[in-house]
Amino acid sequence: MNLARNVARAIGAQSRRLRRRPGGGRTSRPEPVEPQSSGARPDDRDPQLLGRAIDRLVDSRGWTTEVSVHLLLSKWPALVGPTNAEHTHPESYVDTVLTVRADSTAWATSLRSMAPQLVATLNKQLGDGTVTRIRVLGPDAPSWKHGRRSVRGRGPRDTYG
Repeated sequence: MNLARNVARAIGAQSRRLRRRPGGGRTSRPEPVEPQSSGARPDDRDPQLLGRAIDRLVDSRGWTTEVSVHLLLSKWPALVGPTNAEHTHPESYVDTVLTVRADSTAWATSLRSMAPQLVATLNKQLGDGTVTRIRVLGPDAPSWKHGRRSVRGRGPRDTYG
């Protein structure tokens, strides 16, 4: 009990001490800072709703098209169907070209055949000219060109997919 009282007294004594200014004078309190207010009318400094602030940021940066495309691509299974969505996924959207990766060459071929309809659907929902082409890539093949046991030549003869 005595220990707690001693600690409380020490803390109280420290808080009551006067602080010294760099110039040598003493002060007991920091000088108050005038609050900044925006005035009677609405201003940019007033609190904003988060959704409205994000919309303003997206518009000011010119991200409207990219955000719309990515929101629509988050619904990829609804666009291509659940079976195709299991084996394909969108990778990127750059300069009106949508790049899609497929699990195998068979699924890549299937998606290439439906690409014109998919471009039309995307442009109908996003606006004409938003997506001009869909680039479908097959699976990534392992590289046999590096390592201790690499040999010059054409490498293994398989399509990996």
